[in-house]
Amino acid sequence: MLIKKLVTWSLLIAGLLMILLLVGIVALSTGATKIPFEEVLNFFIKPDLNSTNYTILLHVRLPRIILGFAVGSALSLAGVILQGMFRNPLVEPYTLGISGGAALGVCLNIAFQINKILGIISVPIAGFLGSALVILFVYFLSYRKGVLKMQGLLLSGVMISFICSSLFMLIMAVMRVEDLHGIIFWTMGSLDQSNWMLIKIMVLISLLGLLAAYIFCRQLNAFSLGTEHAMHLGVNTQRTQKILFLLTSLLTGASVSVAGIIGFVGLVIPHFIRLFTGGDHRILLIASYIAGGIFLIASDSIARSIISPLELPVGVITGIVGGTIFIYALNHKRGK
Repeated sequence: MLIKKLVTWSLLIAGLLMILLLVGIVALSTGATKIPFEEVLNFFIKPDLNSTNYTILLHVRLPRIILGFAVGSALSLAGVILQGMFRNPLVEPYTLGISGGAALGVCLNIAFQINKILGIISVPIAGFLGSALVILFVYFLSYRKGVLKMQGLLLSGVMISFICSSLFMLIMAVMRVEDLHGIIFWTMGSLDQSNWMLIKIMVLISLLGLLAAYIFCRQLNAFSLGTEHAMHLGVNTQRTQKILFLLTSLLTGASVSVAGIIGFVGLVIPHFIRLFTGGDHRILLIASYIAGGIFLIASDSIARSIISPLELPVGVITGIVGGTIFIYALNHKRGK
């Protein structure tokens, strides 16, 4: 039985990796400038360093694909962990108010023209600081007498998210018109990030998040039975919940600060992958991690090519496609 399960899991992961490779190649070839598949393959095997297509692939499309995978996998991983902890399929990374805090931070950054003083790098930093402050605030609101109240944490996060969104709209209402476009585009998500330092940091956080999540995969399986059952199975529930909450906050805060607010990834992908893997987090974590990266890379490719040469915010595509997938997954479960 165990061998059969391992074989099935291995085949699933291998299939997802093949899809990831295919989607990556397609993403490199599509966009405002169409690049043939042969040139994309030569880019890795025998590149022409002086060609225009080589410059486009290396400095424009490859960074987007790497960042798309890191952000998509991080958001999907955070969704799996939160849904496992709360035993609630509607919980997603942005439920805790992280996106609202990040959006407010970016809005304040642009409103006070800090980005013109410190440069464009200050925008993701402001987003991360905004999300981090909200995370800490929500955490301390839900922390009572050494105990982290998970339901209180969820409700506090939702309310803080509404407050941040209201402040965000208030600031936008009094801002100059020329500053609004950049803020609105950022809040809908974009992978147009050419700073390799930020991309490397995001990739590192994403990979370390996956390794850290696997340390707690058995605890997450125990949480699926309920908190009391998990305690009877020897899980230190309070300590585990604190660590996993901080882990998901870091994954989400980093993603939002680098790529803006990209919805539905952390909600939809775990749902869809559970149709094939079930609820065992030993396979659900890695499968959702890879699938989240695939989904965001594919969505970004559609966003770049659907009205080429113009570019749509990737959050628009994830919302449309993700919502459709979610409805399918929900109806599939009801059918069963």
